[in-house]
This record gives sequence, structure tokens and C-alpha cells, in this order.
Amino acid sequence: MEIGVPKETKDQEFRVGLSPSSVRVLGENGHTVFIETGAGGGAGFTDEDYRQAKAKIVATAEDAWNRELVVKVKEPLLPEYRFLQKEQMLFTYLHLAADRGLTEHLIDCGVTAIAYETVEQPGSNKLPLLTPMSIIAGRLAVQFGARFLERQQGGRGVLLGGVPGVRPGRVAILGGGVVGTEAARIAVGMGATVQILDVNVDRLSYLETVFGSRVELLYSNSTQIEAVVREADLLIGAVLVPGRRAPILVSRNLIKHMHPGSVIVDVAVDQGGCIETVHPTSHTSPTYLKEGVVHYGVPNMPGAVPWTATQALNNSTLPYVLQLANFGLKALEINPALASGVNVQNHRLVHPAVKEVFPDLVN
Repeated sequence: MEIGVPKETKDQEFRVGLSPSSVRVLGENGHTVFIETGAGGGAGFTDEDYRQAKAKIVATAEDAWNRELVVKVKEPLLPEYRFLQKEQMLFTYLHLAADRGLTEHLIDCGVTAIAYETVEQPGSNKLPLLTPMSIIAGRLAVQFGARFLERQQGGRGVLLGGVPGVRPGRVAILGGGVVGTEAARIAVGMGATVQILDVNVDRLSYLETVFGSRVELLYSNSTQIEAVVREADLLIGAVLVPGRRAPILVSRNLIKHMHPGSVIVDVAVDQGGCIETVHPTSHTSPTYLKEGVVHYGVPNMPGAVPWTATQALNNSTLPYVLQLANFGLKALEINPALASGVNVQNHRLVHPAVKEVFPDLVN
């Protein structure tokens, strides 16, 4: 099969769909990979690296897109819509619940759109292609939050780890899944006071085995959220409902009661965000001030560490890419996890969670 890997076009998105080592594996299995020139440069992979892996380097995005299977990292942006075509397979992060325009176009053009974030292992509720980027995003959330708490960055000037005689910063994390757990891991390591809120009591019990008394574990309800948000120096949104828009847990009115210069990092922004005042930003212009609070809403956070993120993503995606290359659409019948990733096929919206978001697009 011919597989295309175009260069990512999202602002400062330096990850690439396939690493040279993944390309080599696909070539060994009889497939040809077409890489747009410069596609791997931001992640530290040169065109020559890809040539040595037996890829074909193409000069334009169109040459990479004009293949039976296209492997990317982020969703197609408006200038790329023209490349999508009937009977093509697209394998990438899509996050359609937050993007009606892209959803409509995928339906219209007839592509089979398979989203990394909804590939789910049967019976386990595990999201194997979302997990590696969630780990990175969770860790970066605290790293970025600490940076923007600096006074020169617009923050209130709080050192998360504190110093002897001065209390450490307070980090409140909404959601105890992969993102929240990894954020807590870094925040605890920095010496911050950390609280995790979640509605799953079993998950909270598990987190107690991970963190012991180093993290305050709270059942999430409106009363608890209000109490912790008011006192947080850094608030991290880490809520995930696969395929659906994230629920709004923190209102604009509550944000008004946070300390001026506090920081919000909403990792759920690519699914619409769980904090009312958050909207998507970019790596070029990552923050804005609203109600006196610094808001960070970059939806492609792992793009800041593309060397690490590309390899971590490929470690998980390659087996699925190989199945799609080997069997085409029959791979969806062979692998139920891969089938669960299909969001759009045959001009129809097929993923149950996305259908709930856009009921008027269901036919």
C-alpha cells in the first residue's frame, strides 16, 4: 500500500506521523511511504533519515496526501480539506466533538476517518493511542503552569515548590485519569501541595496506592470544586469523556474568585475544555488574561517536545498502521479496537459519542 505522511500545518506542531524507524518497518512489510519534504525536521528527523529508511521524499503536501492511507498527528486544517478524497483512509487525532466544520467536511468527502483518541481496547476502556500523549500533556501541564506563574509571564509570582518558611504553591487537578495522574506526579516532585478531584471512587482509591498522603484525593462535586478552585495557584483541567465534548466544571463566576495571577491549564481544550473561560490558543500565543487569571489553552501541547512525542506516539500507532496497510478496510473487521476508532465512513458519522454531539448530522 502507498502511505502518505504530510508535514503538519498546525501552529508550531513539530511532530510527524511516522518516524524513520516506523517507515523502515512498513517498507519491510512491502509498503511504500511518501514523506513530504521537511515533515520530520521539527522532530529531529531529516529527509536523508527517511531516505535511508526507504521512504520516498515528495516535494508537496498534495503528493503526500494523494495516497490510499494518510497518517498524521493532528486533524486536517481548512487549507488541507481539498486533499481529502473518497475511499481514502485518514489515521490521526481528530477531536471532532470540538470541530463541527471538520466533521461536516469528512462526511461530505467520503473519507474513512479513524481517530487515534477513540481507538479503544474492547472491555478495558483503555485508549492506547491517546495514553502516550496524555502522559506527556499531563507532565507538560505542570511545567507550563510553573512557567506562567512567574511574574514576568503575567503570573502571581508563586514558586510551586515554595521554600522553607513560605508555603508551596497549590495545584488543583480536575480529573484523576492519565493526564491528572501524570500532572500530580510532576507537581508532587516539585514540592507543590496537590489536590485531585474525580467522580470515580475506585480511581481515587487506586491513586491513594500511587501517592499515599502526598496528594489530597477528593470526590468531585460542585462544593469541592468551588473550594479548591478558589485557593488554587495552578488549576489543571484533565477531564476526558472519549469522543464527547468535555463537561464544563468551572464557571466564569468561579474564576472571578481565584487569586489574580493564578494560572489555568486546560488539557481538555481539544475536546472543548472543562473550564468555561478557556478557549484554544497556540504555541505562538499560548496565554491570555481573563478575570485576572492567566489562561493556557494550547490543544497540541505535546508538539512542544516533538522528538519525545513522535517516538512515543509511533510506539503505539505503528501496529495499527501496519494492520491498515496490510489489510486495508478489512483491518476494521479484524481488530475491534481499530474499528472503534472510526468516526466517519461512507459519508456517515458512525462513532456513537460523536453522533451524540452532532445528532443533526446523523443520517
